[in-house]
Amino acid sequence: MFKKLEEVESNYEHLQMKLQDPQITADPKQYTDLMKEIAEVEEIVLSYKEYKSCKEGIKSSLEMLDTEKDEEMRAMAKEELNELNAKANAIEESLKILLLPKDPNDNKNIILELRAGAGGDEASLFAEELFRAYSFFASNQKWKLQLISTSPGNAGGFKEIIASISGDKVYSKMKFESGVHRVQRVPKTESQGRVHTSTITVAVIPEVDDVKIKINPNDLRIDTYRSSGNGGQSVNTTDSAVRITHLPSGLVVTCQDGKSQQSNREQAMKVLYSRLHAIAEEKKMKDASDDRLSQIGTGDRSERIRTYNFPQSRITDHRIGFTTHAINDIMGGKVEVILEPIVAHFQAEALKNQTQ
Repeated sequence: MFKKLEEVESNYEHLQMKLQDPQITADPKQYTDLMKEIAEVEEIVLSYKEYKSCKEGIKSSLEMLDTEKDEEMRAMAKEELNELNAKANAIEESLKILLLPKDPNDNKNIILELRAGAGGDEASLFAEELFRAYSFFASNQKWKLQLISTSPGNAGGFKEIIASISGDKVYSKMKFESGVHRVQRVPKTESQGRVHTSTITVAVIPEVDDVKIKINPNDLRIDTYRSSGNGGQSVNTTDSAVRITHLPSGLVVTCQDGKSQQSNREQAMKVLYSRLHAIAEEKKMKDASDDRLSQIGTGDRSERIRTYNFPQSRITDHRIGFTTHAINDIMGGKVEVILEPIVAHFQAEALKNQTQ
């Protein structure tokens, strides 16, 4: 591990030197790419430097214990030694995680898609509530969220809602949300007080550059129409909504929440590129179709990654067996309450696999 850390630190210093090159600073693309490279390793390097500083402090404390006769000074050295050892051990564990192979998509922005599954109107209502929780979370993270497309439910909420989220390491924090989310509660329309079960599916798709996926314009059918909504500003008076059909794959993408036909078309193409890239990536993997189904699911009640039980104020993530009663906090936007244990679990699994 420490050989690898020395290599990362050496590379970091080399990248810092390249920042002094006028040719690179004069080229916006080269400069941006270089800054991204530096950002990817900076946390590792800073942690490693802190670790080495702790080790130097430990060495000094041990030398003091060997030579110092004053008991008060020896006690201070022992206390400092214990603190430094604890700190060094904690940093070493964090460095192991930081050195794990990175998901190439971790720094990417995402397309977030929520769809009502089983449960009728109640599923649509919960889709809206969970989307609102993600929206608050995105705001707390200083991310930018932009609506792409919405399909209203019959009694409120959304049958489908699609948005893009951009910012720092969005995919790395949101990727484990993909799957079926089950909700158990008494609907407002239930006069007998019976608990109703419904599901929604969540898909988190990393955005890709259009250079990675080539689309023949002749393979596209682009239709424009008047967007619909609940009235007021939601209803446009021009044909600004866009529907793009990719004929070879049959994928259909719509966007109606932008201010103009051009912006809607750009957003729809962004979604199409990302979906096609996701399909291409799956084809590279063994049992790709099974992986896709395990992530997105069909919306059936039996396929779930998480259950939201409102009568008992409980949320359980079934993948890691984690339960919390902070349901109000999570639905209010503090999604990190459940995201952080999930990330920690999968990091621990990766570490375990690496040592086997």
